[in-house]
Amino acid sequence: MADMNGDQIILDVKQATKAFGGLLAVNGLDLRLPKRALQGLIGPNGAGKTTAFNLITGIIPLTNGAVEFKGERVDGLEPFEITRLGIARTFQNIRLFSNLSVLDNVRIAYHAHAGYGLVDSILRSRRFTEKEAELTEKALDFLDIFKLADIADETARNLPYGQQRRVEIARALACNPALLLLDEPAAGMNPREILELMELIHFIRDRFELTILLIEHQMRVVMGICEYLTVMDFGEVIARGTPREIQENQTVVEAYLGKGAGKSAAS
Repeated sequence: MADMNGDQIILDVKQATKAFGGLLAVNGLDLRLPKRALQGLIGPNGAGKTTAFNLITGIIPLTNGAVEFKGERVDGLEPFEITRLGIARTFQNIRLFSNLSVLDNVRIAYHAHAGYGLVDSILRSRRFTEKEAELTEKALDFLDIFKLADIADETARNLPYGQQRRVEIARALACNPALLLLDEPAAGMNPREILELMELIHFIRDRFELTILLIEHQMRVVMGICEYLTVMDFGEVIARGTPREIQENQTVVEAYLGKGAGKSAAS
């Protein structure tokens, strides 16, 4: 499946709708992501952005519509099944195993492909020992890529916020996804951490040849790294376009960004 420019479409959300009683949290969302795209999904609080992520990843079921990943329907599948197919995500509130080490947080992501069963685990068989050593080596290599190897043994809860977010992204990528969903990755970060995050997102897109969709309220991040934006308000799409087009869209400026925000975002 490709768009009119010939780019392969990896995610195709078609008229996705989610109703909670009489409230339409998402209403007729269409969203297409070409392979290796870096796109943003923005809008005010309550616009339906995180609900859209939850629909894509199977955390909540669609009321109507469809979600296709690599040309196959994935709506109706369990979240772990969607993850195995190649969609990974982070959450607005960091969800690390706070009492585990950085290394163990990343190792956990590899266990879906561990290659040993429950009996091997209980008996601590040779297969178990060999596979665990292999997983540890993979996790350490991964931490090295993310410049986290020197804190591999640190307990996650003791890390600064920016490093916790980096560990969460590393863990998501350890699932070997083709599509990564980032839900407000810059939330709570200071200016230096935001700059490092922007560099990291570009790095992982290019290093792992990923497609990335992110929700973000920090306009510096959105306008600085996204190639295309979809803007939601009250569960519906109100605009689409490049960051510059969105900055100049009067509907967006008045309904979401506010007067003068386009100039401040570009500065």
